[in-house]
Amino acid sequence: MKKIRVLVVDDSAMVRSIISAGLSADPMIEVVGTAGDPYAARDKLVELNPDVMTLDVEMPRMDGLEFLRKLMFQFPIPVVMVSALTERGKKITIEALEAGAVDFVAKPKADVARGLENMMQELRTKVKLASAANVSHWKNKKNQTPAVIQVQTRALAETTDKIIVIGASAGGTEAIKEVITRFPPQTPGVVIVQHMPAGFTRLFAERLNSLCQMAVKEAEHNDRILPGQVLIAPGGYHMEVIRSGGVYRVKVAPGENVCGHCPSVEVLMQSAALSSGANAVGVILTGMGSDGATGLKAMRDAGAHTIAQDEATCVVFGMPKVAINTGGVEFVCDLPSIAGKVIDLLS
Repeated sequence: MKKIRVLVVDDSAMVRSIISAGLSADPMIEVVGTAGDPYAARDKLVELNPDVMTLDVEMPRMDGLEFLRKLMFQFPIPVVMVSALTERGKKITIEALEAGAVDFVAKPKADVARGLENMMQELRTKVKLASAANVSHWKNKKNQTPAVIQVQTRALAETTDKIIVIGASAGGTEAIKEVITRFPPQTPGVVIVQHMPAGFTRLFAERLNSLCQMAVKEAEHNDRILPGQVLIAPGGYHMEVIRSGGVYRVKVAPGENVCGHCPSVEVLMQSAALSSGANAVGVILTGMGSDGATGLKAMRDAGAHTIAQDEATCVVFGMPKVAINTGGVEFVCDLPSIAGKVIDLLS
């Protein structure tokens, strides 16, 4: 098989060496070059034409975010960010995902030896995932704010017993933003699992809250699912929908990985199938793997409407494809159409 050609960009020579050695340990990956700053990286990109680039978040002269914003517009390439666990590093990482990065790994903060081994294992996996990502839509992309769907207030006001359940992985931060920024403020409550580690989901929720008509927050145990509000599952915790009397709430608790993840889309959707039945709409967005496929099927079998993002607009057509093949998908829509379809099904 053809090896995945990777360019490693980091201002530290030692980190470049560690990442290069760690990636090269996988027979499917070839590190074709390294660069100490974005200016050198730009030249190497043209010279080497790699399949994937790893990019440090915080660098002198030009940080990774600024470089990414300039790069994706002119020269779209799958990028995996290497993130610092500082608050600034986390914030830049969230913005980098919004600017076109496929995914990220976090540098270890404690127990560096073991943490580094885990980080490199994760980075190898995510580089291979990124090599299959579709980032072509970033070429000459114009940053336009999605239009909020116009809908009669009364039509949605009568759907207080409805909920919207969304799951996503690689490429999902941008896809989720595209969907929920179109929702009007009176939209029924939304619960979301986006694969993301602890510490990043709060910043992701805060970023979405600043952009959306609905209120967005990181979920806490026993939060009510309310019209006009979006709850994001916290990293490292599973989130489930439970019915308590006449209201929906979320159960948030730590647990073992399910379908390789915590939080898991599968856990959320299985709980929605049990608690909400036909009163839910399930949506599966871009992502690698199969997380949520069986859960979405359970939701559909329970009477819920279900939607999957189409291949053309996915960064990675993994989770939607498996969900479609499993028989859990009622409608397949391109990304810009999903919010409108959800509202149509609820109104």
